[in-house]
Amino acid sequence: MDSLYLGLISGTSADGIDAALVRFEGDDPHAPCTLVLGRTFGWDDGLRARLVALGQGGDCTSLDELGMLDVQVAGAFADAATTLLAEAGVAAARVRALGSHGQTVRHRPGAQHPFTMQLGDGNVIAERSGITTVCDFRRRDVAAGGHGAPLLPALHAALLLSRDEQRAVLNLGGIANLTLLPRSGDVRGFDTGPANALLDAWCERQTGAAFDAGGAFAASGAVDAALLQRLLDDPWFAQPPPKSSGREQFHLDWVEARLRGGERPADVQATLLELTAASIADALLATQADTQRLLACGGGVHNPRLLRAIAARLPAVRVDSTAALGVDPDFVEAMGFAWLARETLAGRPGNLPAVTGARGARVLGAIHHA
Repeated sequence: MDSLYLGLISGTSADGIDAALVRFEGDDPHAPCTLVLGRTFGWDDGLRARLVALGQGGDCTSLDELGMLDVQVAGAFADAATTLLAEAGVAAARVRALGSHGQTVRHRPGAQHPFTMQLGDGNVIAERSGITTVCDFRRRDVAAGGHGAPLLPALHAALLLSRDEQRAVLNLGGIANLTLLPRSGDVRGFDTGPANALLDAWCERQTGAAFDAGGAFAASGAVDAALLQRLLDDPWFAQPPPKSSGREQFHLDWVEARLRGGERPADVQATLLELTAASIADALLATQADTQRLLACGGGVHNPRLLRAIAARLPAVRVDSTAALGVDPDFVEAMGFAWLARETLAGRPGNLPAVTGARGARVLGAIHHA
């Protein structure tokens, strides 16, 4: 029987809430799924600024602020869900469950007491949307010794794996991550380093624009080879998988600590773009050197200069958007959290231990019934 699920996510860049209404054909984990409708909803400017500051290592002023932010984020997610359903003409009662990633404000899987924190209270989302809500997907994996990320390689495998081609999936969100889809053998995945988070932040500081549309700002500069090497010398890039990261690792203070002074802002933008391309290419060549096709998704697919830079470093690899295989690149992640909610309700594990480093497969998330 076909069933509808809804997925919600705001990624590392906090540039909007992606909402996806997804239809699954049957209850098998690998059942075909289709995107019924996907939309992105903007954040309130003041709330977004606070969330970005927290994600970059800032502190809450009090427990009261943290509690209120948790409810505000949940309210924004619930509004996104109800607006999407109204546009789709679908009643909440027809949706079996909603999977909400929330907004990550701190990710410390390598701390003495490992943790990850996403805001967006599932109780509030369930109450306001009228839909059973599954959230808090990452913490069980972290509790089991994993990184809690990336969580979407299982969906990438279900949608995009081929027995005829060595493939990899590249998610170009705030942080870039790879899913390795070999023709045979285990699916693997890991973060490769910064993507839109640094590019957007530097562009916004220098130009006032929230992102570098089409890579035009980067195109007006030239790569600073010495700066690029200083950035790549960060020990994080040399760590083997499993590994994950976030704004608390890669932020503007991290960039500025490696500047020598006097750099042209456009040259720094060009260098940050090349950093993303280089770190992705280096990681792919080190882990699946015989990749034939790289399928990109996430906001970065709309930056043609970035895609060309990646392709230039991988001349033997065909670089495409997931759209080439009929999967909307803007809503793959949101679809993934619809899929994870479905797996949780079915009592099936949502993580891949070979990806996250957890001690074993775990059912993820907390269920808040409508």
